[in-house]
Amino acid sequence: MKKTTKSVNGTSFHGVTIIATVADLTAVCGQPDFSENTGNDKINFQWVMETSTGEVFTIYDWKEYRSLKDNEEIEWHIGGHEKTDTLNAYKELATALLNKKAEV
Repeated sequence: MKKTTKSVNGTSFHGVTIIATVADLTAVCGQPDFSENTGNDKINFQWVMETSTGEVFTIYDWKEYRSLKDNEEIEWHIGGHEKTDTLNAYKELATALLNKKAEV
């Protein structure tokens, strides 16, 4: 899993989510590609990533409508072109988050 410059046009939500904090996602995914933590829009944060096999995906909060705290666990949506892309992204993301927590 890594940051990508590939287009995410046409990606959407396929029912796959993950529970994490902003701090955890930043630790494993780097700085968000979109970050306007005001609560005034449908999303506050978004990461644009690709799996180890090159499938693009996004991670974003959805309709929280409030500022998020760095260490607050919330449900994040994983978007992709196909449900299988989002499931693969979930597996890689969950593994990265578990490995990061194991380091602490």
